[in-house]
Amino acid sequence: MLVVVQVVVQVDEGGLHDARHYGPMEIRDRHVLVTGASRGIGEAIAREFESRGARVSLVARSAGPLDALAKELSGYSLPTDLFDPAQVNGLIARAEDMGGPVDILVNNAGMEYTKNFLETTEREIDDVIRLNLNVPLQLSRLVLPGMRDRRRGHILNISSMAANGGFGGMAVYCASKAGLSHSTRVLRQDLKGTGVKLTTLEVGPVPTDLLANLDHPAAVKGFARLRRMQLMPNVSATRLAVAAADGVARDKRSIWLPRRAFLFGALTGAPQRIVEPLLVGID
Repeated sequence: MLVVVQVVVQVDEGGLHDARHYGPMEIRDRHVLVTGASRGIGEAIAREFESRGARVSLVARSAGPLDALAKELSGYSLPTDLFDPAQVNGLIARAEDMGGPVDILVNNAGMEYTKNFLETTEREIDDVIRLNLNVPLQLSRLVLPGMRDRRRGHILNISSMAANGGFGGMAVYCASKAGLSHSTRVLRQDLKGTGVKLTTLEVGPVPTDLLANLDHPAAVKGFARLRRMQLMPNVSATRLAVAAADGVARDKRSIWLPRRAFLFGALTGAPQRIVEPLLVGID
């Protein structure tokens, strides 16, 4: 019997890449960098990865809580002002000097001003877009060369159901999260065949300080209505953290929480899912 084995090789601008399947990321003994890690969602994610045997580097502006958590988790504390481009540009190098190559980057830090758009200031727009979209893109740009060279790595972007449909008073926040979700979908084309994986986690309301500060009437009314319809119940930070770590371990492209709202994200991302195989499958 004659057995023919075909090895497919993809050539792109980044060089020659083996197109075989790369397995999911092993979490144990990997170095995980989490932004916005001093409390809320980021703290829960850091705890979950540490519980699975990872080394965690924690990033936030508040040094006190960050140092305490790092000590508890035997991790690394990296107090950083993510609004300062110089500190962002040096963050990956600082983390790798302390804990070795970053294997998993979790872009979690985020913010929101809930107010009528006509009352939003230039500074507020810049702040939301910078922290929610610009910083994840910049950190990804900085960490990817090393991941590509090692032919292993994972970027997890914490987005929001607001990327797919939002409420009054959240125009800028929704724009930032839509950009994060869509850029992640498109970036997969750039990284095809490199061994680097990407996951987007789009989540509904999580009981954190950000949700507690949501006070725009249209947004409050909208969330209340969706809860009454059982479409958008609150998601605990602990549940989100488990889903995040599972997503990396199982190499999931997209995660939606609560799961019953998956259709919102699936419909929004459908055009890219249709276009992608057409573009990458044509010589």
